[in-house]
Amino acid sequence: MPPVTQALLFANIGIFALEYLLGLPLGAFQLWPLGGAAGHFLPWQMVTYSFLHGGALHLGVNMLALSVFGSPIERSIGSRPYLHLYMACVFTAALVHLLVTPMIGLPALPTLGASGGASGLLLAFGVLFPRQRVLLLIPPIPIEARWLVLLYAAIELVLALSGKMPGIAHFAHLGGMLGGALMIQYYRSRMRSP
Repeated sequence: MPPVTQALLFANIGIFALEYLLGLPLGAFQLWPLGGAAGHFLPWQMVTYSFLHGGALHLGVNMLALSVFGSPIERSIGSRPYLHLYMACVFTAALVHLLVTPMIGLPALPTLGASGGASGLLLAFGVLFPRQRVLLLIPPIPIEARWLVLLYAAIELVLALSGKMPGIAHFAHLGGMLGGALMIQYYRSRMRSP
């Protein structure tokens, strides 16, 4: 496994262990809404929220996505650009969530998890390896990465706009995908320029 992907996995699992096994209060590192009454937004939360998870299943799904999509991306573009890509996905996921959620009247709740970063990696994987087949977990069928990206984005958009599945930051997932798209475009334009 490439080094940055491995470090991100260890960091997420380690912080989960600190939070749940040792009972350390890490609530100040969640992404709190702007102007929220219950908690206070602080700038570092734009990154730290992505290392916190609401349970073992939440952590497991995000770390599976990180390893499946992140490893080939890191091998393809290099460790430093990959880290920039991942952190841009995390940041844009937070930014879109903070800006869009109150505009459409969704409840102002603290947010946590690496799903925005993982969603951005999924998009980057689909752009870099569009014809690579990915085996879905449920249902267990193979699908080309490019179609998986489109299907995932469509589902997230429908769920975000419908208000179904409250408590899941669908706009953060879409924001992570936006960050992935912007960074892949940035790297492609740098490769084309003399």
